[in-house]
Amino acid sequence: MKNLLVSHVHVLRLTLRRFLTTPLSSLLNILVFGIALSLPAGMYLLLKSVQSLAEQEVGTQQISIFLSMDASRNEVTQIGKQLKQHVGINEVKFVPRDQALEQLKQTTGLTDVIGGMEQNPLPDAYIIYPETSDAEALEALRDELQKWPNFEHVQLDSAWAYKLEAMLKFGLLAVLFLAVLLSVALVAVTFNTIRLQILTQREEIEVSKLIGATNAFIRRPFLYFGLLQGLMGGAVAWVLITVSLYLLNSSLSELTHLYTSNFALLLPSVGDSTTLLLLSAYLGWLGAWLSVAQHLWKIEPR
Repeated sequence: MKNLLVSHVHVLRLTLRRFLTTPLSSLLNILVFGIALSLPAGMYLLLKSVQSLAEQEVGTQQISIFLSMDASRNEVTQIGKQLKQHVGINEVKFVPRDQALEQLKQTTGLTDVIGGMEQNPLPDAYIIYPETSDAEALEALRDELQKWPNFEHVQLDSAWAYKLEAMLKFGLLAVLFLAVLLSVALVAVTFNTIRLQILTQREEIEVSKLIGATNAFIRRPFLYFGLLQGLMGGAVAWVLITVSLYLLNSSLSELTHLYTSNFALLLPSVGDSTTLLLLSAYLGWLGAWLSVAQHLWKIEPR
Protein backbone atom coordinates (compact mmCIF):
# COMPACT_ATOMS: atom_id res chain seq x y z
CA MET A 1 0.00 0.00 0.00
CA LYS A 2 2.82 2.39 0.91
CA ASN A 3 4.66 1.67 -2.35
CA LEU A 4 1.45 2.31 -4.32
CA LEU A 5 0.93 5.63 -2.55
CA VAL A 6 4.53 6.67 -3.21
CA SER A 7 4.09 5.72 -6.86
CA HIS A 8 0.97 7.89 -7.19
CA VAL A 9 2.70 10.85 -5.51
CA HIS A 10 5.66 10.46 -7.87
CA VAL A 11 3.35 10.39 -10.92
CA LEU A 12 1.49 13.44 -9.62
CA ARG A 13 4.77 15.37 -9.38
CA LEU A 14 5.72 14.38 -12.91
CA THR A 15 2.30 15.50 -14.15
CA LEU A 16 2.62 18.91 -12.50
CA ARG A 17 6.09 19.25 -14.00
CA ARG A 18 4.61 18.52 -17.43
CA PHE A 19 2.20 21.43 -16.96
CA LEU A 20 5.16 23.68 -16.24
CA THR A 21 7.15 22.50 -19.26
CA THR A 22 4.28 23.46 -21.62
CA PRO A 23 2.78 26.47 -19.81
CA LEU A 24 1.13 28.17 -22.79
CA SER A 25 -0.71 25.15 -24.20
CA SER A 26 -1.70 24.00 -20.71
CA LEU A 27 -3.02 27.46 -19.83
CA LEU A 28 -5.03 27.65 -23.07
CA ASN A 29 -6.59 24.22 -22.47
CA ILE A 30 -7.48 25.17 -18.90
CA LEU A 31 -9.05 28.43 -20.09
CA VAL A 32 -11.07 26.52 -22.70
CA PHE A 33 -12.36 24.25 -19.93
CA GLY A 34 -13.16 27.18 -17.64
CA ILE A 35 -14.98 29.31 -20.21
CA ALA A 36 -16.95 26.39 -21.62
CA LEU A 37 -18.10 25.23 -18.17
CA SER A 38 -18.88 28.75 -16.95
CA LEU A 39 -21.53 29.27 -19.65
CA PRO A 40 -24.04 26.55 -18.61
CA ALA A 41 -23.15 26.86 -14.92
CA GLY A 42 -23.68 30.64 -14.95
CA MET A 43 -26.97 30.30 -16.84
CA TYR A 44 -28.10 27.69 -14.33
CA LEU A 45 -27.43 30.03 -11.40
CA LEU A 46 -29.27 32.88 -13.15
CA LEU A 47 -32.33 30.67 -13.67
CA LYS A 48 -32.05 29.44 -10.10
CA SER A 49 -32.08 33.05 -8.86
CA VAL A 50 -35.19 33.89 -10.90
CA GLN A 51 -36.88 30.72 -9.65
CA SER A 52 -36.12 31.72 -6.05
CA LEU A 53 -37.64 35.16 -6.69
CA ALA A 54 -40.78 33.58 -8.17
CA GLU A 55 -41.22 31.32 -5.14
CA GLN A 56 -40.94 34.34 -2.82
CA GLU A 57 -43.48 36.32 -4.79
CA VAL A 58 -46.01 33.50 -5.02
CA GLY A 59 -46.14 32.84 -1.31
CA THR A 60 -49.37 31.17 -0.16
CA GLN A 61 -51.59 30.15 -3.05
CA GLN A 62 -54.95 31.91 -3.15
CA ILE A 63 -57.92 32.43 -5.43
CA SER A 64 -59.95 35.64 -5.41
CA ILE A 65 -63.68 35.40 -6.11
CA PHE A 66 -65.59 38.58 -7.02
CA LEU A 67 -69.35 38.27 -6.63
CA SER A 68 -72.02 39.80 -8.81
CA MET A 69 -73.22 43.25 -7.79
CA ASP A 70 -76.83 42.06 -7.63
CA ALA A 71 -76.10 39.14 -5.28
CA SER A 72 -78.31 39.37 -2.18
CA ARG A 73 -77.04 39.16 1.37
CA ASN A 74 -78.52 35.68 1.82
CA GLU A 75 -76.88 34.49 -1.39
CA VAL A 76 -73.51 35.85 -0.25
CA THR A 77 -73.85 34.02 3.08
CA GLN A 78 -74.89 30.79 1.37
CA ILE A 79 -71.92 31.00 -1.00
CA GLY A 80 -69.57 31.31 1.98
CA LYS A 81 -71.02 28.13 3.54
CA GLN A 82 -70.65 26.21 0.28
CA LEU A 83 -67.05 27.34 -0.11
CA LYS A 84 -66.18 26.19 3.42
CA GLN A 85 -67.66 22.76 2.69
CA HIS A 86 -65.63 22.32 -0.51
CA VAL A 87 -63.06 19.52 -0.13
CA GLY A 88 -60.40 21.39 -2.12
CA ILE A 89 -60.51 24.56 0.00
CA ASN A 90 -58.57 24.92 3.23
CA GLU A 91 -59.62 28.42 4.36
CA VAL A 92 -62.18 31.02 3.28
CA LYS A 93 -61.93 34.77 3.93
CA PHE A 94 -64.82 37.15 3.20
CA VAL A 95 -64.01 40.72 2.10
CA PRO A 96 -67.11 42.97 2.21
CA ARG A 97 -67.37 45.64 -0.44
CA ASP A 98 -67.19 48.46 2.16
CA GLN A 99 -63.96 47.04 3.59
CA ALA A 100 -62.50 46.68 0.09
CA LEU A 101 -63.32 50.33 -0.60
CA GLU A 102 -61.57 51.46 2.58
CA GLN A 103 -58.49 49.43 1.68
CA LEU A 104 -58.50 51.00 -1.77
CA LYS A 105 -58.57 54.48 -0.22
CA GLN A 106 -55.61 53.68 2.02
CA THR A 107 -53.46 52.05 -0.63
CA THR A 108 -54.06 54.47 -3.52
CA GLY A 109 -54.23 57.79 -1.71
CA LEU A 110 -57.29 58.78 -3.78
CA THR A 111 -59.52 59.41 -0.79
CA ASP A 112 -61.08 62.60 -2.23
CA VAL A 113 -61.81 61.01 -5.59
CA ILE A 114 -63.30 57.83 -4.11
CA GLY A 115 -65.24 59.79 -1.50
CA GLY A 116 -66.93 61.75 -4.29
CA MET A 117 -68.50 58.63 -5.80
CA GLU A 118 -72.23 58.25 -5.33
CA GLN A 119 -72.03 54.51 -4.73
CA ASN A 120 -69.43 51.84 -4.02
CA PRO A 121 -68.29 50.32 -7.36
CA LEU A 122 -66.59 47.36 -5.71
CA PRO A 123 -68.30 43.96 -5.25
CA ASP A 124 -68.19 41.62 -2.27
CA ALA A 125 -65.37 39.12 -2.56
CA TYR A 126 -64.08 35.89 -1.13
CA ILE A 127 -60.43 34.94 -0.88
CA ILE A 128 -59.93 31.21 -0.63
CA TYR A 129 -56.78 29.25 0.22
CA PRO A 130 -56.74 25.85 -1.53
CA GLU A 131 -55.53 22.60 0.01
CA THR A 132 -53.00 22.02 -2.77
CA SER A 133 -50.34 24.12 -4.47
CA ASP A 134 -50.22 22.01 -7.63
CA ALA A 135 -50.62 24.25 -10.68
CA GLU A 136 -52.98 21.95 -12.58
CA ALA A 137 -55.17 21.35 -9.53
CA LEU A 138 -55.41 25.09 -8.85
CA GLU A 139 -56.42 25.82 -12.42
CA ALA A 140 -59.05 23.06 -12.28
CA LEU A 141 -60.46 24.53 -9.06
CA ARG A 142 -60.57 28.00 -10.60
CA ASP A 143 -62.41 26.69 -13.67
CA GLU A 144 -64.90 24.87 -11.44
CA LEU A 145 -65.65 27.94 -9.31
CA GLN A 146 -66.04 30.09 -12.41
CA LYS A 147 -69.19 28.09 -13.22
CA TRP A 148 -70.89 28.80 -9.87
CA PRO A 149 -73.83 31.22 -9.92
CA ASN A 150 -73.36 34.82 -8.76
CA PHE A 151 -69.61 34.66 -9.45
CA GLU A 152 -68.62 37.60 -11.63
CA HIS A 153 -64.94 36.74 -11.88
CA VAL A 154 -62.60 34.11 -10.39
CA GLN A 155 -58.91 34.97 -10.41
CA LEU A 156 -55.97 32.71 -9.67
CA ASP A 157 -53.63 35.31 -8.20
CA SER A 158 -50.43 33.37 -8.87
CA ALA A 159 -51.21 32.35 -12.45
CA TRP A 160 -48.35 34.51 -13.73
CA ALA A 161 -45.93 32.63 -11.48
CA TYR A 162 -46.86 29.30 -13.03
CA LYS A 163 -46.25 30.69 -16.50
CA LEU A 164 -42.87 31.86 -15.28
CA GLU A 165 -42.22 28.42 -13.76
CA ALA A 166 -42.98 26.76 -17.11
CA MET A 167 -40.53 29.13 -18.82
CA LEU A 168 -37.89 28.36 -16.20
CA LYS A 169 -38.30 24.62 -16.75
CA PHE A 170 -37.78 25.18 -20.46
CA GLY A 171 -34.71 27.29 -19.70
CA LEU A 172 -33.25 24.59 -17.43
CA LEU A 173 -33.77 22.01 -20.16
CA ALA A 174 -31.98 24.27 -22.66
CA VAL A 175 -29.09 24.71 -20.18
CA LEU A 176 -28.90 20.93 -19.78
CA PHE A 177 -28.60 20.43 -23.55
CA LEU A 178 -25.92 23.13 -23.71
CA ALA A 179 -24.02 21.52 -20.84
CA VAL A 180 -24.09 18.11 -22.55
CA LEU A 181 -22.82 19.54 -25.85
CA LEU A 182 -20.01 21.48 -24.19
CA SER A 183 -19.07 18.45 -22.07
CA VAL A 184 -18.65 16.37 -25.23
CA ALA A 185 -16.51 19.15 -26.71
CA LEU A 186 -14.29 19.26 -23.59
CA VAL A 187 -13.84 15.49 -23.65
CA ALA A 188 -12.78 15.83 -27.30
CA VAL A 189 -10.28 18.57 -26.40
CA THR A 190 -8.70 16.41 -23.70
CA PHE A 191 -8.77 13.39 -26.01
CA ASN A 192 -6.77 15.24 -28.63
CA THR A 193 -4.33 16.71 -26.08
CA ILE A 194 -3.53 13.28 -24.64
CA ARG A 195 -3.25 11.77 -28.13
CA LEU A 196 -0.56 14.30 -29.02
CA GLN A 197 1.30 13.55 -25.79
CA ILE A 198 1.22 9.81 -26.50
CA LEU A 199 2.57 10.35 -29.99
CA THR A 200 5.40 12.60 -28.77
CA GLN A 201 6.35 10.05 -26.06
CA ARG A 202 6.07 6.99 -28.29
CA GLU A 203 9.73 6.00 -27.95
CA GLU A 204 9.63 6.50 -24.18
CA ILE A 205 6.54 4.28 -23.95
CA GLU A 206 8.22 1.58 -26.07
CA VAL A 207 11.24 1.56 -23.79
CA SER A 208 9.02 1.37 -20.72
CA LYS A 209 7.24 -1.67 -22.12
CA LEU A 210 10.59 -3.31 -22.96
CA ILE A 211 11.68 -3.11 -19.31
CA GLY A 212 8.36 -4.58 -18.12
CA ALA A 213 6.14 -1.57 -17.39
CA THR A 214 2.45 -2.46 -17.40
CA ASN A 215 -0.22 -0.59 -19.33
CA ALA A 216 -1.70 0.61 -16.04
CA PHE A 217 1.63 2.15 -15.02
CA ILE A 218 2.07 3.85 -18.41
CA ARG A 219 -1.55 5.02 -18.46
CA ARG A 220 -1.41 6.64 -15.01
CA PRO A 221 0.43 9.93 -15.87
CA PHE A 222 -1.92 10.64 -18.76
CA LEU A 223 -5.00 10.09 -16.59
CA TYR A 224 -3.57 12.38 -13.92
CA PHE A 225 -2.88 15.02 -16.55
CA GLY A 226 -6.47 14.91 -17.85
CA LEU A 227 -7.94 14.93 -14.34
CA LEU A 228 -5.82 17.87 -13.15
CA GLN A 229 -6.48 19.82 -16.35
CA GLY A 230 -10.22 19.36 -15.87
CA LEU A 231 -10.03 20.23 -12.17
CA MET A 232 -8.12 23.46 -12.83
CA GLY A 233 -10.55 24.30 -15.61
CA GLY A 234 -13.41 23.88 -13.15
CA ALA A 235 -11.64 26.20 -10.71
CA VAL A 236 -11.31 28.82 -13.46
CA ALA A 237 -15.02 28.43 -14.26
CA TRP A 238 -15.88 28.91 -10.56
CA VAL A 239 -13.80 32.11 -10.39
CA LEU A 240 -15.37 33.49 -13.57
CA ILE A 241 -18.91 32.77 -12.35
CA THR A 242 -18.37 34.12 -8.84
CA VAL A 243 -16.69 37.34 -9.98
CA SER A 244 -19.30 37.93 -12.71
CA LEU A 245 -22.26 37.41 -10.34
CA TYR A 246 -20.63 39.62 -7.72
CA LEU A 247 -20.21 42.46 -10.22
CA LEU A 248 -23.77 41.98 -11.50
CA ASN A 249 -25.12 42.07 -7.95
CA SER A 250 -23.34 45.38 -7.35
CA SER A 251 -25.17 46.93 -10.31
CA LEU A 252 -28.41 45.10 -9.57
CA SER A 253 -28.57 46.43 -6.01
CA GLU A 254 -29.00 49.98 -7.33
CA LEU A 255 -31.90 48.88 -9.53
CA THR A 256 -33.68 46.79 -6.88
CA HIS A 257 -33.34 49.64 -4.39
CA LEU A 258 -35.54 51.79 -6.64
CA TYR A 259 -38.25 49.10 -6.50
CA THR A 260 -37.82 48.48 -2.74
CA SER A 261 -36.74 44.91 -3.39
CA ASN A 262 -33.89 42.85 -1.94
CA PHE A 263 -33.49 40.55 -4.93
CA ALA A 264 -29.94 39.40 -5.62
CA LEU A 265 -28.39 36.80 -7.89
CA LEU A 266 -27.42 33.62 -6.07
CA LEU A 267 -23.71 32.89 -5.80
CA PRO A 268 -22.49 29.29 -6.17
CA SER A 269 -23.27 27.28 -3.07
CA VAL A 270 -20.93 24.69 -1.58
CA GLY A 271 -22.90 21.96 -3.31
CA ASP A 272 -22.87 23.77 -6.66
CA SER A 273 -19.13 24.44 -6.41
CA THR A 274 -18.34 20.84 -5.47
CA THR A 275 -20.46 19.51 -8.34
CA LEU A 276 -18.75 21.85 -10.81
CA LEU A 277 -15.25 20.82 -9.72
CA LEU A 278 -16.05 17.10 -9.67
CA LEU A 279 -17.74 17.25 -13.07
CA SER A 280 -14.86 19.15 -14.67
CA ALA A 281 -12.31 16.74 -13.19
CA TYR A 282 -14.33 13.77 -14.45
CA LEU A 283 -14.59 15.19 -17.97
CA GLY A 284 -10.81 15.67 -18.09
CA TRP A 285 -10.22 12.14 -16.78
CA LEU A 286 -12.75 10.65 -19.23
CA GLY A 287 -11.15 12.34 -22.24
CA ALA A 288 -7.73 11.11 -21.14
CA TRP A 289 -8.95 7.56 -20.51
CA LEU A 290 -10.64 7.32 -23.92
CA SER A 291 -7.53 8.62 -25.67
CA VAL A 292 -5.17 6.28 -23.82
CA ALA A 293 -7.49 3.31 -24.35
CA GLN A 294 -7.51 3.94 -28.11
CA HIS A 295 -3.85 4.75 -28.74
CA LEU A 296 -1.76 3.03 -26.07
CA TRP A 297 -2.39 -0.55 -27.26
CA LYS A 298 -1.11 0.37 -30.74
CA ILE A 299 2.37 1.08 -29.36
CA GLU A 300 4.42 -2.10 -28.98
CA PRO A 301 8.20 -2.55 -28.67
CA ARG A 302 9.91 -3.26 -31.99
